[in-house]
Amino acid sequence: MKQLKEISQDGSFQRQKNRFTTPFSNESGLPIEPGRYRLLWSPACPWAHRAVIVRELLGLDTVISLGTASPMRPNIDRVDWEFSLDEDCIDPVLNVRYISELYLNSDPSFSGRPTVPAVVDLTTKRVVNNDYFNLTNYFETVWSPYHKENAPNLYPEHLQKQINELNDTIFHDVNNGVYQCGFAHSQEAYEQAYDKLFARLDQLNQHLEKNRFLLGDYITDADIRLYTTLVRFDAAYYTAFNTNKHLIREYKNLWGYARDLYQTAGFGNTTDFDAIKKHYHLSITINPDHAKPNILPKGPDLCAWNERPERDILSKLPSKFLYKEPT
Repeated sequence: MKQLKEISQDGSFQRQKNRFTTPFSNESGLPIEPGRYRLLWSPACPWAHRAVIVRELLGLDTVISLGTASPMRPNIDRVDWEFSLDEDCIDPVLNVRYISELYLNSDPSFSGRPTVPAVVDLTTKRVVNNDYFNLTNYFETVWSPYHKENAPNLYPEHLQKQINELNDTIFHDVNNGVYQCGFAHSQEAYEQAYDKLFARLDQLNQHLEKNRFLLGDYITDADIRLYTTLVRFDAAYYTAFNTNKHLIREYKNLWGYARDLYQTAGFGNTTDFDAIKKHYHLSITINPDHAKPNILPKGPDLCAWNERPERDILSKLPSKFLYKEPT
């Protein structure tokens, strides 16, 4: 079997680096300009989901359009995302079928996986940013002139150092940790990722016993990043990625915390469990030569996501968000 690009010699999954990482600023070449960009996502993808949550919470949906790829990978000779949910399988704004077309517009030599989220400049039809790790922070800071009135402050300056540290930990141990379990090509690599993942989930569960959110009383960027993995865990990762030590609903505090976020506008209404299940259980992933069995699990029971989390007693505050001081 050929060695996959993202699988190292020891069988561990090493996620490819982002290709387009120019920051948004009026000086960088990516000006802050309403109507210029289109955010591409699939509701199956956790990295893209968090950008969509922030876009909605901040009101950037009025200035950055959204293109939606199918959760099902196309049955072609490469890994790609397809606009098969749109009429004639064509994105109505960009007039392309596959996201790879936009990556190749940007770099004809591009040979990696075309990923979402991807921000496309509508003036050139080129991907200008696919830096999922920093994209939400750009939305929260340099895009602030276009935030809606009374938009929440998801990345307050006095907490940015703590948020950054949390985001780094959550990425390595949880967000990417589930993929390191699911894509491992050796027992040793899988078990190392598995142990690291559940050690961190145990620690987060304990932390949330006395904190409504990761940094106390208010939702921040770090909560959004953790949520997009937690909400996929029981429906997808537990079985598809062999992360089967515990379900999230077996953790008292993580389960209440995840439901608290799910029942917050911007979170639950952008969560598509059907898309998540189809992608992880029916679709192909990083290896186009290996399709999974065509079985879609019936569970889990999704009604539990609407049960009252009763975590507001931890903060005793009327709002889940910290708002900016009026200028």
